[in-house]
Amino acid sequence: MTSALADHIAGVRLVDNHVHGYWLAAADRRRFENGLNEANIEPLADFDSGFDTQLGFAVRAHCAPLLGLPEHVDPQSYWERRSQLTESQLAAVFLPAAGVSDWLVDTGLPGEIAGLPEMAAASGSAVGEIVRLEQVAEQAAASPGDYADAFRRILFERSKTAVATKTVLAYRGGFDGDLSAPDTRAVAEAAARWRAAGGVRLTDRTLLRFGVHEALRLDKPLQFHVGLGDRDCDLHRTNPMLLLDFLRQSGTTPIVLLHCYPYEREAGYLAQAFNNVYLDVGLSVNHLGARAEAFIGRTLELAPFRKILYSSDAFGPAELHYLGSALWRAGMAAVLAGFVRRGQWSEADAMRVVDLIGRGNAARVYAR
Repeated sequence: MTSALADHIAGVRLVDNHVHGYWLAAADRRRFENGLNEANIEPLADFDSGFDTQLGFAVRAHCAPLLGLPEHVDPQSYWERRSQLTESQLAAVFLPAAGVSDWLVDTGLPGEIAGLPEMAAASGSAVGEIVRLEQVAEQAAASPGDYADAFRRILFERSKTAVATKTVLAYRGGFDGDLSAPDTRAVAEAAARWRAAGGVRLTDRTLLRFGVHEALRLDKPLQFHVGLGDRDCDLHRTNPMLLLDFLRQSGTTPIVLLHCYPYEREAGYLAQAFNNVYLDVGLSVNHLGARAEAFIGRTLELAPFRKILYSSDAFGPAELHYLGSALWRAGMAAVLAGFVRRGQWSEADAMRVVDLIGRGNAARVYAR
């Protein structure tokens, strides 16, 4: 790879189009190692270690030097050094190093995690909010009066300053089945049942469908979790091809397919087939670590280059906010250098695609 291409990839200021906050409270080692695992919702087995994963190896390779340690330092030494800093101090190290100009933050997760002010302060960068539809539904269920009216009112107010909405429909039953807009009576009946049951963790298909179609009316980008997630997500029901009927009725609202692994090729086809469909490489890049290059290469197969977006989908350990960027840059450098070396791409085109995926596409989609 030429130094010009390498320098260009290293220097581009990214728009992280889907991310979560970092932990605010100190983590013990078990919690930290669980934070390096996406799928297991229980504490890791006693014999297991989050360090013995692609993500764990990537932490030691890329994050250790930022803490004054050698690359590939042993896990115990890494943990001891990490433990000398608070989570906020770690965020002040790792977030600025990511080279991100804008963090678009899904604020729908509970717990002691950084919100928009903390993310902005730690990174020195701009922030924008992504409103999670299922959180709006819980707020509407807790409000008096008609559920549909409450949902619309809350969504409208929150979306005034938000850049996008997001659904975790993938976790609440998947994409297979009817995703058409429900009628008013069906919504009222479903809401009454859900409120009577306590109005927590929305899984009712009618209300999920209602929320998604209300979000379409905003004409702001709507993000869908796709593929890789914890085991509460039925992976085989999150193939984005199951969204075909919905996409055919989605109009011009930008639909962003997040994460996508192991369905990145299906997502690439959909991005080619629909003018309003985009795909995102977040979360997958972090967890694939040294294999992220192959994943990035697959996203560059069918998907038009103006339809691919960067994100980290980092949550919890502040290392992940940096790693998303470091691994994406390394993967893009390896893949694009190969294209250029074989004479398939010009270096100028490679640089232009880096700019599109790293920030230009997101700036257009989210009006940043």
